[in-house]
Amino acid sequence: MAPRMHAETKIENASPSKNNDEDGNFLDKINTPDDFRDFSDNELKSLADDVRQKTIEAVSKTGGHLGAGLGVVELTVAIHAVFNTPNDKLIWDVGHQCYPHKILTGRKDRIDTLRQGGGLSGFTKRSESEYDPFGAAHSSTSISAGLGMMSAAQLSGDQDKNVIAVIGDGAMSAGMAYEAMNNAGAMSIQGDRSRLIVILNDNEMSIAPPVGAMSRYLTNLVSSQSYRGARDTAKKITEFLPGPLKNAAKRAEESARSALGHGTMFEELGFYYIGPVDGHNLDHLLPILRNIRDGKRFGPVLIHAITQKGKGYLPAENSSDKMHGVKKFDVVTGKQQKSKPGAPSYTSVFAKQLIEEAKADEKIIGITAAMPDGTGMDKFAEEFPDRMFDVGIAEQHAVTFAAGLAAEGHKPFTAIYSTFLQRAYDQVVHDVAIQNLPVRFAIDRAGLVGADGQTHAGSFDTAYLGCLPNFVLMAASDEAELCHMVHTAAQYDDGPIAFRYPRGEGAGIPLPLQPEKLEIGKGRIIREGQDIAILSYGGRLQACLEAADSLHETRGLSLTIADARFAKPLDEGLINHLAKTHDTILTIEEGSVGGFGSFVLEYASKADLFETCRFKTMHLPDIFQDQDTPDRQYDQAGLSAAAIIKTIQALI
Repeated sequence: MAPRMHAETKIENASPSKNNDEDGNFLDKINTPDDFRDFSDNELKSLADDVRQKTIEAVSKTGGHLGAGLGVVELTVAIHAVFNTPNDKLIWDVGHQCYPHKILTGRKDRIDTLRQGGGLSGFTKRSESEYDPFGAAHSSTSISAGLGMMSAAQLSGDQDKNVIAVIGDGAMSAGMAYEAMNNAGAMSIQGDRSRLIVILNDNEMSIAPPVGAMSRYLTNLVSSQSYRGARDTAKKITEFLPGPLKNAAKRAEESARSALGHGTMFEELGFYYIGPVDGHNLDHLLPILRNIRDGKRFGPVLIHAITQKGKGYLPAENSSDKMHGVKKFDVVTGKQQKSKPGAPSYTSVFAKQLIEEAKADEKIIGITAAMPDGTGMDKFAEEFPDRMFDVGIAEQHAVTFAAGLAAEGHKPFTAIYSTFLQRAYDQVVHDVAIQNLPVRFAIDRAGLVGADGQTHAGSFDTAYLGCLPNFVLMAASDEAELCHMVHTAAQYDDGPIAFRYPRGEGAGIPLPLQPEKLEIGKGRIIREGQDIAILSYGGRLQACLEAADSLHETRGLSLTIADARFAKPLDEGLINHLAKTHDTILTIEEGSVGGFGSFVLEYASKADLFETCRFKTMHLPDIFQDQDTPDRQYDQAGLSAAAIIKTIQALI
């Protein structure tokens, strides 16, 4: 075992547990929270030290989300030690921070399989453990889910159940969190007994640096000496008062902090606010959680815990991103494994081309929702700080904000992952499509995404956007095509336009010196053949070419390969040509059923092409695929070159 990274987090003189050898690792002797609920407070501190070390060691082997988990080690130990999980429900918002939770809930022996094929998910997952009552990977859902569970307990007469929702300060920037808090506060006002406990994990850093008024509000709240001093004095005085006077003092203290202007936002929503609290100090956390557990208070509670992302591991603490998402790394130095040099990533190609377009057109605006680095918009911000907007975890707002810019003649490029754009579908329909506003959607992470698994796969955007009037849909088959599509979108002002592109490296295609403005709704033929025609939409084109080469060598087949470029409008002329010159057309896409292949079949039906030509579609299977390497995922999905070969052999 590597040496501990932070001496101050280790309790040198902790009394030995009856379940622990004198010099042993506390973690070795526990499997579930039941095994440490009788630990002393000092023993829990040592357990937290062991959990932190185990988390570092595990993620060093698998990669994943490190900084967030290190920031909640003490909080995780305290919650499980105080509350009766899994009967009491613990919900982690997003789930980036759930690795320590998994270590303490029967999964420590499998923690080295995080994010691997057949291994533990990188997020909470209901099918994985009874300690994961609600699956998560998108943010800001925990309070809503917790309130639903709390209401279910009340309806079933279970008045002793506690529901704890841990939500980060970044996730609190999304409107859904406030919708839930507003509902929870209203329910308590109506007299319903509630044991909903919201823990605001304030580490002043979500995936990206904090943005917006909420960040400033929390910072001011934490730094207000008058507020903190008044609360500390009140607490010391009331400790010595009898019951009736203590209650009166509590009411006076609540009035005083309202007068000071702090804590009122949460309290006006109906929550009893406690904090700020040091989220790494078990001497503070444990008494607070025990008092809440044992108290007979009506109404929801919000505990404002201040934590440090990457806590206890110096390389993470010193990193600008607190080692939020990491590759495999050396535990001692924190140095991450470097990827082998290859083609530039699609994300970087998009960012570079958008910067070039913006140099020529001052109307171009960049927008992202708390993912500047993931979408490449951080590079755009470096070039054009006044024309770049990170709106926080607020995809709905991002889309309507872009619509407002477009309505005033600007050219907003809204860069959002496919899976996150789902959160803003109503705004895409009502605020963009119906009004036919020229918002440009750069849809990153199209298709399967490897270790992030089913919650982050970009499976559905072609289907859910393709059914909307006024939309133009493009998909890049390689990095050069992506350059053409960014340029085309910058020139297109007739309505909304979207282009999708995969995660990871490009195909190694040289980038154009001058991108081409594509003719809307027109595809291209890559190679002509006499046998089956393959019509590809998006990133599977290279697999199609590989399959065609193999079939030519082994079977003497001559295949036509076409790149559709557009799903909407369809290149009907191209489809007609392929149907007249081939007896079979195979469509392929890295999207769900109901997407490009369905659009082709719909047109073929209208044009009576089935009378002379067979059509076969290949798309993602109608399941949510678990995490694995991208190559294995596409093989499992039946979209690899080998799967294409097998499909064509069956057709002939």
